[in-house]
Formats: sequence, C-alpha cells, structure tokens
Amino acid sequence: MTTTAPDTGHVTARLSTLDRWLPAWILLAMTAGLLLGRLVPGLGEALSAVEVDGVSLPIAIGLLVMMYPVLAKVRYDRLDTVTGDRRMLGASLVLNWLIGPALMFALAWLFLPDLPEYRTGLIIVGLARCIAMVIIWNDLACGDREAAAVLVALNSIFQVIAFAALGWFYLSVLPGWLGLEQAQLDVSPWQIAGSVLIFLGIPLLAGYLSRRIGEKRWGRAAYERSFLPAVGPWALYGLLFTIVVLFALQGDQITSRPLDVARIALPLLAYFALMWGGGYLLGKVMGMSYERTTTLAFTAAGNNFELAIAVAIATFGATSGQALAGVVGPLIEVPVLVGLVYVSLALRGRFPHQSPYAVEAP
Repeated sequence: MTTTAPDTGHVTARLSTLDRWLPAWILLAMTAGLLLGRLVPGLGEALSAVEVDGVSLPIAIGLLVMMYPVLAKVRYDRLDTVTGDRRMLGASLVLNWLIGPALMFALAWLFLPDLPEYRTGLIIVGLARCIAMVIIWNDLACGDREAAAVLVALNSIFQVIAFAALGWFYLSVLPGWLGLEQAQLDVSPWQIAGSVLIFLGIPLLAGYLSRRIGEKRWGRAAYERSFLPAVGPWALYGLLFTIVVLFALQGDQITSRPLDVARIALPLLAYFALMWGGGYLLGKVMGMSYERTTTLAFTAAGNNFELAIAVAIATFGATSGQALAGVVGPLIEVPVLVGLVYVSLALRGRFPHQSPYAVEAP
C-alpha cells in the first residue's frame, strides 16, 4: 500500500517531549551510570552477579522493556509486503553478512594493528548483527516497523547459522591467508540461539500477542489510539535504564583506560558512519521509500552488543581486552546512532512523496 508522505518540515517539532530531548536523556543516563559505577562500591559486581546467557540480568530486563512497545506497534498482517520485497531482503543480507563483517575486519586491523585483544573484540562486534536496539532507532527515525521486524528476524536466523563459521573465518582463516596473527573463537550455535531467543523471541512474542489480543478485544483503531500511546514511552525508559546499567557495570574500566577507549572508538565511529551511509545510499539508489531506506540503513549499522559481550567474556574472560572492546561498542553506538536518527529525519524531504515501496502510515 502507498500513502502520501507527511510534511517533513517539522518532523522533530512533532516528536514528544521525551523524544525531542532524547540526546540529553542519553547523556544524563551515561553520566549517571559512570558516576554510579565509580562512586558506589561493589555495584558492578552486584549487577553482574545474576546473568542470562552471559549477559547481566538487569541489562536483559532493560532490553526486553525497550523492545516490547515497538514490537507491539508492528502490524503483523502486513509482513507479507516486506517478505515479498526480494530486493530489500537481498540488500540487507549483503550489507549485514558480507560487507559488515569484512569492513569491521579491515578497520580493526587498520586502526589496531598493535593491539590484538581489542582488534579481536571489534571483529566479534562486527560479526554480531543487531537484533535489539535497531528496532528503537528505526522507530525514532520513522522507519518501516514491519520491515524492521522482518530484517531483524532474518538477521537472527543467519546469526544462529553463520556466526560461529564467520568467527572462524575472520579470526583464523583469513588472517592466515594474509600472513597475519590468528585467534580462536569458542562459541556454539546453541549459545547464539539462546541469545536470540531471549533478546528477540520473548519481546517479539509479547508484541505479537498484544497486537492480536488487543485488536480482537478493542479493534485496531482503539488499540492504536489508546494502548500503544500508553506503552510507547516504556521503550525509551528501557533504553535509558539499559544505558545506566551498562555504564555502571563498566564505568571503572572506561574511566581508568581512556586512551584505550579512544583507540577502540575510532574504528567504531568509522564503521557506524560507513555502514549507515552505505545502507542509506543503497536504499536511495534502489528507489526505496524513506521508511524502508531508513530501516535498511539502521539494520546495517547496528550490532548485537549483547551477544558480542557474552561471547567475548565466555571465550576470553570478563577482564579481557576483547570484553572491553565489546563493551565500548554500544557506548559509541548509542550516541552515534541517536545522532543518525536526526540526520535521517533531516533527509526525509529528499524522498518523493510516492514510492512503490512505501507502506500505509499508522
């Protein structure tokens, strides 16, 4: 279905107060987490004492709370409009599973040739395609929710199938071919499947059931007019809570090793900018609507930091350089992708009002 795109001149002005001030809330959450991690003795140990699949339980809770409201907004009866779009699915697979890992491998070796632990950690981050936070970035940028749900599910399937094999290739086989230092990755498909089940399966099922039950009980109009606005703010509450916990867990390492964090941040900044820009340009060239171009760009740029951190800790230890690189990943990704949300909204007027890829606005 197609629809005339809304006026884009005042997109940010129409955002809620919570959304408009999102960069400020995120900065406050990052600062609060760092202060808590530094000033409250034993907080990090307490937060990490209970884990789910190698990830702190508070982080898992924050991510589930964050994802549920967005997945409850998805119109699941429209997913066939996305699954039938083979060009978009193909473009997403190429960006996520061919270009993304290869680009991170190249940037890690280019920026960190003398720091093998951080380099390995970054390569692991590049292999873990996003299945969580990308949903909220896409929603904030007014992307296609149905397309985001399909692409995230597609990434999840490929993550279970391909993560271990790609880890072996980029850490052992390819460096061997190039005469570079090799590393090993100890991860099973079951561990990856567990991460997918927790961080995507649970909120996806909850969102689907909410939509089905809510529409059956109240009708679609009432569900979207009353229920969704009530649960919507919890997506950002969950995001901010996750950021506070994440920074509190790693606040000591971040503040005590600022030069290392800066070294790790440089290739990450280049990676997020190149992947997002490449996805956006590809969508534009392929004639996609603003909504689907935005979704393609954000799903290409985001990474599954929950899985990357869990794998790094399980393989190399919680205090390893690989684990620190995994932790720095989302700390750079969050502010960068928030900035790209606003860049995306600013570019919205460059798209035609009508497109064969556009979907009916909710």
